[in-house]
Amino acid sequence: MFAMQKSLETYLESGEGAGKIIAHARLLVRLSRLYQELAPAHLGQSSRLANFKSGIVVIHAFNGAIAAKLRQIGPSLVDGFAKRGVECSGVQVKVQVEENLDHSRPARIKPLPEGGGRALERLRDALPDSPLREALNDLLRCSAREE
Repeated sequence: MFAMQKSLETYLESGEGAGKIIAHARLLVRLSRLYQELAPAHLGQSSRLANFKSGIVVIHAFNGAIAAKLRQIGPSLVDGFAKRGVECSGVQVKVQVEENLDHSRPARIKPLPEGGGRALERLRDALPDSPLREALNDLLRCSAREE
């Protein structure tokens, strides 16, 4: 297994394998760290280095205001990258809204149909004291009823 893992590593790091992709990924990690050092903190937190192609650093800003500020300081970012050994000829800023997966939509209350509510009440009343009975009781207490 060790020989197979070693040959896979060799292949991935070679020019014919994914070597170019891995090298580019390593470059992006290095440039991302440099970008976080060069950019003012409030701008660095609201943007991220997305790519580097043909000497152009591509930055994704999370909104238009941040993008405008980054465009204003673009020349100083280019100088900062150049002083740190990166052959950077320009900065391209794009607005790329970051998805916020933490937001939640308010729950829509769907009323129980009249017959359904009564059927659940009968089921609850027929059950012995149990977690299921408590759950049905909570459901009936919290649900809206059609009238």
